[in-house]
Amino acid sequence: MTAETLPRASATAAAPRGRRNRAAVVARTLAAVLVAIITLFPLYWMVVVALSTRSDLLGGSLRVIPTSITFANFEKVLTGFPVWTWFGNSVSIAVTVAVLTVAVNLLAGYAFAHLRFRGSSALFLVALGTLTLPVQTIMVSLFRLVTGLGLYGSYWAVILPTAASAFGLFLARQFLLGIPRELLEAARIDGASHLRVFRSVVLPLSRPLIAVLFFMSLLSSWNDFAWPLIALKENALFTLPIGLLYLQSENGPDYGSTMAFALIDVAPMVLLFLVFQRFFVQGFARSGIR
Repeated sequence: MTAETLPRASATAAAPRGRRNRAAVVARTLAAVLVAIITLFPLYWMVVVALSTRSDLLGGSLRVIPTSITFANFEKVLTGFPVWTWFGNSVSIAVTVAVLTVAVNLLAGYAFAHLRFRGSSALFLVALGTLTLPVQTIMVSLFRLVTGLGLYGSYWAVILPTAASAFGLFLARQFLLGIPRELLEAARIDGASHLRVFRSVVLPLSRPLIAVLFFMSLLSSWNDFAWPLIALKENALFTLPIGLLYLQSENGPDYGSTMAFALIDVAPMVLLFLVFQRFFVQGFARSGIR
C-alpha cells in the first residue's frame, strides 16, 4: 500500500463508523423521547381531565387533545374546600421535616464518615437495617409514643417521627466519604474544632447533597398519607393528600374535581424538581449511587 492510498483507506474505514455513531445517537434520542412520552402522559392526562367539563367526562367524548377547556373544576375545589389551608399545612410540615432531615442526616453522616468511635460500624448497620421495616409495622408504637408525649393531633406528631431517614444517612455518609480526609485534617491542625470544620469546610462542599436530601425529604413528607391521617384529627390541620381523600368522600366519583385537586397537589413538586434537577443528579453521582 502506497502513501497515497493510506488517507483513502482511513476515510473509507471512518465513514461506516461515523454512520454507526449517528445511528446510535438517533436510536438513543428516539428511546429517550419515547420514555419521556410514557412518563409524562399520565400528568398530561391529569391536566386534560381537570380542564374538561362534566358532560365530556360522563358522555365519553373526552379526547387526548381537548376541543374546549374549562376551569370550573378548579373553581369548585377552591371554593368548596379549604384547599389553601391544607396547602399551607403541607408546606409547613414538609419544609420543617426537610430542614430537620438535612441537619440530622448531615451531622450523622459526617460522624459516620470521618469520626472514629466504638461501635460506629455496628450502629451504622443497625440504622440501615431499619430500611427493611415497613412503616406500617411501627405505626402502633409511634402512635403510643406521640400520645404519651402529648403531641397527638398536632403538627409535631407528624414532623418529629419523620425528621430523619436511614436512606438519607446512607446517602450523606457516602457523599462525605468523597471529601479528602487530608483537607479536614489540615483544618484540624490549624486548630479548628469538629463543628468549625463541619461549618467551614464540609457544608460549602455539600451543596448538591443538601439539595438532594432537602428535595427527597420534602417530596416524601409532601406525599405522606398514612401517618398524617392517623396523627392529625382536626380538619383544619389536614394536609393535601388527606384533603384529597376528604374530597372524594364528599363528592363521590367526580373525576374532574379529583384531578384538579390532584394537580394542585402534584404541581409544586414537579416545579421544584425541574428547578433543582441539576443538584439532584450531582448529589447522587458524587455519592456513588447509580
